[in-house]
Amino acid sequence: MSKWDKEYLDLCKRILSEGTRVENRTGIDTIKVPSHHFHFDLGEEFPVLTTKQLFIRQAVLEMLWFYQAQSNDVRWLQERDVNIWNEWEIDEDGFWTATQMIPDENGKLVKTEIKKEFGKEWAHTIGTAYGYIINKFQLTQNLIKTIRNNPRDRRMIMSLYQNDYLETAVLPSCVWSSEWDVTDGKLNAWVHQRSCDVPLGLPFNVTQYAVLLRMLCHVTGLQPGTLDWSIKDAHIYVNQIDGIKEQIRRFDENGSYPAPELWLNPDVKDFFDFDNSRDLKDIKLINYQHMGKISFPIAQ
Repeated sequence: MSKWDKEYLDLCKRILSEGTRVENRTGIDTIKVPSHHFHFDLGEEFPVLTTKQLFIRQAVLEMLWFYQAQSNDVRWLQERDVNIWNEWEIDEDGFWTATQMIPDENGKLVKTEIKKEFGKEWAHTIGTAYGYIINKFQLTQNLIKTIRNNPRDRRMIMSLYQNDYLETAVLPSCVWSSEWDVTDGKLNAWVHQRSCDVPLGLPFNVTQYAVLLRMLCHVTGLQPGTLDWSIKDAHIYVNQIDGIKEQIRRFDENGSYPAPELWLNPDVKDFFDFDNSRDLKDIKLINYQHMGKISFPIAQ
């Protein structure tokens, strides 16, 4: 039985039973708890949900878009049939448009049409977010170099939340920082998430960083250690509640399947040589059993 399924659904049950309903910029209320924490031993289990299908190809390609391609160009994903960032793509004229709830002069949220100009040079990107920051500061390269050359370093941090670039980002990074250490030949990470769409985002995010950690181990000769995950504002949108209840019902009636295994191509020696084509040839799940898809709407 997958431990991750149980711990994930325990959080979902906690939100539904203890959470507070709040308004937010999307116009769709959430039920939230202010914080939550997970602890994974990646040497014991690779975390992929089995009570619903996780689309591993899309999840890993999004992560590689950030940390390997270091791109903010949404077309990179679209060329690989990954469309999860389409709603945040700046159009060809350099504008991004959306309808959001914005506070008025009295602090009351009012539905507002937003049209933000970035400039044509930013067309088809998400602005100065995610891959842009990673590339600008060479975060992946510097982390790998430090792991190899100074594994005792206590400053192995990748921060995607850079104040100078928030205003020119369509969406500031939700999973915004990670801290890394090497202890007893194992690579460990602690990941921080400022805002967490639990039904839609969290399953992707946890698996993505577990894959990233395993890939870094693969190219540095270390063993996988622990992954800690801290969340600020863990929420379920009210239009996602029925889907979460269905996932809880599946677990309560049938438990979960065993966790799958992650396969990485042993011939790849450099992080930047892992295949990032649509077929994702060098990264696979082995023996992945799941209970089928549950669709959740995206709140923009």
